[in-house]
Amino acid sequence: MFEHVIIGQYLPGSSFLHRMDARAKLIAVFLFIFIIFLMNSWAGYGILWAGAAIIYFLSGIPFRYIRKGMFPILILIVFTFFLHALFTKEGEILISAGFFTLYKGGVEQGLFIAFRLILLVFITSLLTLTTSPIDLTDALEQLFTPLKRIGVPAHEIALMMSIAIRFIPTLLQETEKIVKAQSARGADFNKGTFQERSQAFVALLVPLFVRAFKRAEDLAFAMEARGYNGGEGRTKLRQLTWSFRDSAACTAVLIFGFLLLFFRD
Repeated sequence: MFEHVIIGQYLPGSSFLHRMDARAKLIAVFLFIFIIFLMNSWAGYGILWAGAAIIYFLSGIPFRYIRKGMFPILILIVFTFFLHALFTKEGEILISAGFFTLYKGGVEQGLFIAFRLILLVFITSLLTLTTSPIDLTDALEQLFTPLKRIGVPAHEIALMMSIAIRFIPTLLQETEKIVKAQSARGADFNKGTFQERSQAFVALLVPLFVRAFKRAEDLAFAMEARGYNGGEGRTKLRQLTWSFRDSAACTAVLIFGFLLLFFRD
C-alpha cells in the first residue's frame, strides 16, 4: 500500500541533481515553489510543466518509480479539485441541474490548485530523492546560520526538519505492517458502516502512535549513546562544496521565474 511513497526517501545516483550542492538544491526548490504560487494562467502552467520535465530528466530517477510514488496523493488532489469546482461560483455556468451548478471559474480554480499540488509534491520529492539525509541537514543548518545572531538554534531546527521528513516513509511502513496484522486478525478497513470503519481505524491509530513514540525513543537513545550534544563544536566528515554548476542552476531557475511573470493574467 505504502511501499511506493517517495516523499522522504533517498535514491543514490550520479545524475546532475545528485551531484549538485544540497544548498543550491534547497534554494532552487524554494524559488520554484515561489514561482508555482505566482502562476495563474494556462500558458504559465504549461511552461511550468515543461520546466518540471527538464528537472526530472536531470534527476535520473526512473519514471515508473515517480509514477507509483505520486499515486498516494491522488485522493487529496481529486478531493481538492472537486472542493473548488463545486464551491467556487465564478465565470459562466457550465452545468445547471436543480440545486447543482458548476461554474467555469470553479473548474479552472480546481485545476490550478490540483496542478500546484502535483508540482509541489513532485519537486519536493525530487529534492529528497536526490539528496542524502546528512547533506540535507547540513544544507539546512548552513542556510539558517545567519539566524544564529538573533538566538535561533539553526542546527537543532535543521536536524528536526530533516528527521521529520525522513520519518514520513518510516511511519507509512509501520502503518502498512499494522494494517496487515489487523487484517490477519479479521479487521476489515474497506467494508461496513461508517461507525464500523471508524472503530477499525481506531485499532490502527493506537498501535501506530505507540510505534511512533517507540521509534522516537530509540532515536533519542541512539543519539545520546553517540554523545550528541547539539551543534556546538561538531565537525563534519564531508563538507558541502558550491561549484559553478550550482550557481548556474540557481540562476537558470531565477531567470525562468522572471520569464514566467510575462504569462501571468
